[in-house]
Amino acid sequence: MEPVKDKYSIDNTDYTVGQDNVQKWGFDVHNPVFGISAGAIILFLVALLVADSETAKAALDGMKWKVLGNFDGFFMWSANLFVIFCFALIVSPYGKIRLGGNDAKAEHSNLSWMSMLFASGMGIGLMFWGVAEPVAYFTGWYETPLGVEAHSPEAVKLALGATIYNWGLHGWAIYAVVALALAFFTFNKGLPLSIRSIFYPLLGDRAWGWFGHVVDIIAVLATLFGLATSLGLGAQQATSGINHVFGTDGGIGMQLVVIAVVTALATMSVIRGINGGVKLLSNINMVVAFGLLVFVAIAGGMAGIKAIPTALMGYIENFIPLSNPHGRDDETWMQGWTVFYWAWWISWSPFVGMFIARISKGRTIREFMVAVLFIPTTVIVIWMAIFGGIAIDQVVNKVGEIGINGLQDITLSLFHTYDALPMSSILSVVSIVLILVFFITSSDSGSLVIDSITSGGKVDAPVPQRVFWAVIGGAIAAVLLWVGGTESIQALQAGTVSMALPFTFILLLMCLSLLLGLRTENQLMKLESSTSQ
Repeated sequence: MEPVKDKYSIDNTDYTVGQDNVQKWGFDVHNPVFGISAGAIILFLVALLVADSETAKAALDGMKWKVLGNFDGFFMWSANLFVIFCFALIVSPYGKIRLGGNDAKAEHSNLSWMSMLFASGMGIGLMFWGVAEPVAYFTGWYETPLGVEAHSPEAVKLALGATIYNWGLHGWAIYAVVALALAFFTFNKGLPLSIRSIFYPLLGDRAWGWFGHVVDIIAVLATLFGLATSLGLGAQQATSGINHVFGTDGGIGMQLVVIAVVTALATMSVIRGINGGVKLLSNINMVVAFGLLVFVAIAGGMAGIKAIPTALMGYIENFIPLSNPHGRDDETWMQGWTVFYWAWWISWSPFVGMFIARISKGRTIREFMVAVLFIPTTVIVIWMAIFGGIAIDQVVNKVGEIGINGLQDITLSLFHTYDALPMSSILSVVSIVLILVFFITSSDSGSLVIDSITSGGKVDAPVPQRVFWAVIGGAIAAVLLWVGGTESIQALQAGTVSMALPFTFILLLMCLSLLLGLRTENQLMKLESSTSQ
């Protein structure tokens, strides 16, 4: 039998990892990517300081709504396709392929691996939206899903189901596509841990040229701006919580202190590396989050527990109607929530995808896909049902601040729900700590990812580089809040979402490129097994 050539391996290219790098001042950076990314960020910060934040927000909001309104069907069908693609891989023969080769061993225990998945990809969102989003859908705060009548019994099921839909399989399928493609081409083909490597089957050596530079630069900027946005929003939520619990009146000053503390701790975590930093924090976070969930479920009586089957049925029954972008009566809701979420997930996919790739060596594709799709979705069903169910129950029975006045300040919605529960102060303090630690793990994993891309795909780049990116992320968030507060944060979010449009095309090409790579891997595995017999 003629040997099968592994044509997508690093062995078939003259390129070596880090060949375009510049070593200076303790840094080891890929010159075009690092230089242009850093330059773009400096220009952005200068523009922020000069421009009027309200004008910037209005301009970027206009662009965001044009993207979401004109390309809503494209985003919706792309997300559906990613789910189908991931399910197809689970049941296909490719599912047996092991990331890193047949002899590769998993570097992290199942529990630590899942904890890191959870902490990097969604921990922040659960704390911010766990109460606010189901209540928003139930009350019609900004339209209702599928045009259901607000405050009706059907609205309870649909509010919980639609929340899980926006946080469940579709979003994680987007992350899974990027993560699997990166892990496969890095660990099985020996290519650099960088977004451009995924396109080697389609572009060959041109992937190391300007197309690759542009893709990596977009990934760096999307990651950094997405991270800065979340840091800013998290600082606002943590400050609101601190003011609420301790009766303080901290404003922008306290938000900047929160960002400074988070950035300092993230920097320490970055210095310690994955095992001593983000892995340890993720494990602690998982335990604390689980404890909080159990306590809230008990404190809320049966409202949270009863909501779990309601939420699950709401998700399953409405999965196809919510996935269909055509002929919808709730187009405004769909664009403002679901399409926005798909764009946000896509803009975050380089960051979360690369982090998941880094920690997933040694897993089979089937094991990888099942874990990345179903474990977070299961957590989301339980979390959103308990927190959302209790909050909706308070609205129905007009209990507490959120029950009487509804959603007023989203940053306080979680703490208003706690006020009507026993031991509310303790719950609030634990939640503030949890929010801060989630931000530390996100900032830490984000810095590791950006560092990998800007160092030409190296995973062992010098520590000062990682520190540099951790500090930059915090600095952007701080400048945003200092200059324009919420307007600036929302402007950056709108800009980040708009970047998701070109990146969706890149993701679709990733699927094709990954299939080409998997096909050669399958051929090699068959050859190896036939020669070993």
